[in-house]
Amino acid sequence: MGGSTHFPARSWTGWRPYPQARRVSLFWRIFLLNAAVLSLATALLLFTPATVSTPARSGEIAGVFTALAAMLVTNAALLRLGLAPLSRLTRTMATVDLLRPGRRLAVSGNSGIATLIRTFNTMLERLEAERATTAGRALSAQEAERRRIAQELHDEVGQSLTAVLLELKRVGDQAPPELRADLVEVQETTRNSLDEIRRIARRLRPGVLHELGLTSALRALATEYSTRGLNVRARIGPDLPDLDEEAELVLYRVAQEGLTNVARHARAEQVDLTLRRTDGGVELLVRDDGRGLRGAPEGAGIRGMRERALLAGAEVAVGASPGGGTEVRLRLPARTLVPPARMGVSTDAKPPPEPRG
Repeated sequence: MGGSTHFPARSWTGWRPYPQARRVSLFWRIFLLNAAVLSLATALLLFTPATVSTPARSGEIAGVFTALAAMLVTNAALLRLGLAPLSRLTRTMATVDLLRPGRRLAVSGNSGIATLIRTFNTMLERLEAERATTAGRALSAQEAERRRIAQELHDEVGQSLTAVLLELKRVGDQAPPELRADLVEVQETTRNSLDEIRRIARRLRPGVLHELGLTSALRALATEYSTRGLNVRARIGPDLPDLDEEAELVLYRVAQEGLTNVARHARAEQVDLTLRRTDGGVELLVRDDGRGLRGAPEGAGIRGMRERALLAGAEVAVGASPGGGTEVRLRLPARTLVPPARMGVSTDAKPPPEPRG
């Protein structure tokens, strides 16, 4: 106020000035291509001895149709060359997947087509950013809902079943001998239901991850899935770097989903769960000896793993393992590591306690 105000220059990402002489619209490009072909045909008629009689003779008719075919072929070749960038854009639009970000089309062609390609690339960047933001909010809400349900299962249903179990024990001690066998069977059913509820609550809210860390959580996950003929071997590297909470949760959930898919669909006997440090960050590998993918399309579980990986800037690859089964590979970049300056800094925030029964 009271003087001239300086406004900073606005930065337009991805914008490049083009000479005005090159700004030819797609309409005029097609028009000029056709005009060039027609002009060539007119010049041939004017400056060559070619004539057409009335009525036309057979040789003249053959010459006219030959010239027409040549004009059509020339016109098609020129149009194909001029519209080639548009064809590449169409193929990219048909195959683009927002769960595999980073794919862009090289800007080529002049004016209208180049502007269209540049606009499409900008739209992809915006859609990928918006999808990452939306997916992050949805997954955060999902984790919060999981914690709420796990807490209610533990506090409400778990405590109620515990009370029922104690009451059955008291009644069984006072019941006649001929009823005790039935009461013991009911007690065992109730106890199994209580154990199942506790297991579901632990899977919904991995308290061991918050309390004991990622290494212990993955080992506990391997132990949990090592049942019914499935042997899960956890191989955790000793030199793992410190990760932030979001990265640890992504690694745990991807490992959990990978083991769930193996248990449900793979018909495998052996699974290797590996977490190791790499030059670029951290790598998680879930590899089984089952029947493999067999051309099956990606289901909701794999797409869910990709969405979680995007939140941490990671990449998920699902393919065949060397042993003939399936492998899920998650590469977490180094930027998700906790900086050295933050290591060992205490915080007032406390993780929620694991449900206990």
